[in-house]
Amino acid sequence: MCRAEIRGPIVFDPEAQPRRDRDGLAEVGAIILCGGQSRRMGRDKATLPLGPKETMLQRVVRLLGVVVPPERIVCAAAPGQTLPELPPGVRTVYDSPKDCGPLGGLAAGLKALQGEARAAYVTSCDAPLLVPDFVRRMFDLLDDYEIAAPHDGERFYPLSAVYCTAVLPAVEKRLAGRDHSLVGLLSACRTRRVPADAMRDIDPELASLAGCNSPREYEEMLARTRVHEPNR
Repeated sequence: MCRAEIRGPIVFDPEAQPRRDRDGLAEVGAIILCGGQSRRMGRDKATLPLGPKETMLQRVVRLLGVVVPPERIVCAAAPGQTLPELPPGVRTVYDSPKDCGPLGGLAAGLKALQGEARAAYVTSCDAPLLVPDFVRRMFDLLDDYEIAAPHDGERFYPLSAVYCTAVLPAVEKRLAGRDHSLVGLLSACRTRRVPADAMRDIDPELASLAGCNSPREYEEMLARTRVHEPNR
C-alpha cells in the first residue's frame, strides 16, 4: 500500500514537537503555496473537493499538521483569493508584489516565519498525496545546507523542498531583479540535492512529488484518495 493512502484524520502529536535550536527558534515550519493561476485546471485548486468534507488545501494542511504545529503552517495566497476554512492557528499571507509566481509566495511565507522557525517545508496546495514521513526526512536532510530539494536525475522539485528561513534576503534579491525562477534560487544557494529514489523506503510511489494540474489529474487524485478514505 502506498504510504500516501491515509485513513481518517491526522493530528499533530505534541510529544513529537521538534526541538528548538540554540537561538530559540523552533526547527520546523511549513509554507503552502495557493496563489497559482490554475490555467490548466480552470478553477482554484485550493477549493477543489476531495470527498464530501475536505478540500484539496485542507487535506494538505491536515497532512502537514502531522509534522508541523498549526501555528507554524502558513498558506501563501494571491491578493483577493479566498481560501477554504483552515484550522485555528494556521495563517494566511498574501503574495507581494503580484505576478511573481511561486517565488512571491515563498517570500511571503518565509517573511511570516521569521523569528519563529529555522526552516520550512514548502509545497503547493495541489499535493494531496503528501506523506508526512517524507516531510520529516527532508527536514533531517537539510543539515547545514540552506535548501534541501529532491532531484529525480533530470530535474529538481523545488515545491517539495525545505528552505532555511534565512534565505529570505536571497529570495527578495531575486524578486527585485525580476528573476522569478525557483530553480535559479536553488543554484544561488547552498542546496542539497536529495536523490528522489532515496525516499522510496518511506514513499514508495514518490506520491509527495505528485501535483494536480489538470482536470484529468484531479480525477486521478480523487480516485486514489476516495478508495482509502471512504468515511471522510
